[in-house]
Amino acid sequence: MRKLFLSLVSAALISSLPAVVSAAPRAGDNEILLSGGASHRQNTDSGNFNFDVSYGYFLSPGWELGLRQALTYDFVDNGRDIWDLTTAPFLNYNFRLGETVVPYLGAFIGAAYNDTRFNGLLGPQAGVKFYFLPQTFVNVGYRFEVIFNRFTQIDNGFSRGNHVANIGVGFNWGGSGRP
Repeated sequence: MRKLFLSLVSAALISSLPAVVSAAPRAGDNEILLSGGASHRQNTDSGNFNFDVSYGYFLSPGWELGLRQALTYDFVDNGRDIWDLTTAPFLNYNFRLGETVVPYLGAFIGAAYNDTRFNGLLGPQAGVKFYFLPQTFVNVGYRFEVIFNRFTQIDNGFSRGNHVANIGVGFNWGGSGRP
């Protein structure tokens, strides 16, 4: 818990640094994001730690299409610990509020699996990218994962979903160039 707190404080300090040049993503940019965090399974005493890596491509300065791979390790109270992998394509819209702070909203759909089961996965996501260097940013993100094994069970999945918050560092390259 202490490491998570120190990471959040560090990210807040880094994000307060002003960017010297134009930094927000442009059409054709590529993006890689490495992040980690913790989640709490709704209506239980269990939680987990997660590690995500994602790749995104900017169709325009706002629209980003990508793929996220995540590894989650569940610490189950009075039970066997479990690992899970998720693979989910996503579509985000990045709001151009400035050159250094870029909030986004999006959605994803994919799969959640481990050595004993395979399920569907979908949900909304949101976050903010704080650019502290040209093409380099700190990301603070949140997503709500609805896990289901039949489309008819999606409604029930919202009451048992996962709240996932993470913090990470990302990089942009390519695209229409920098001024």
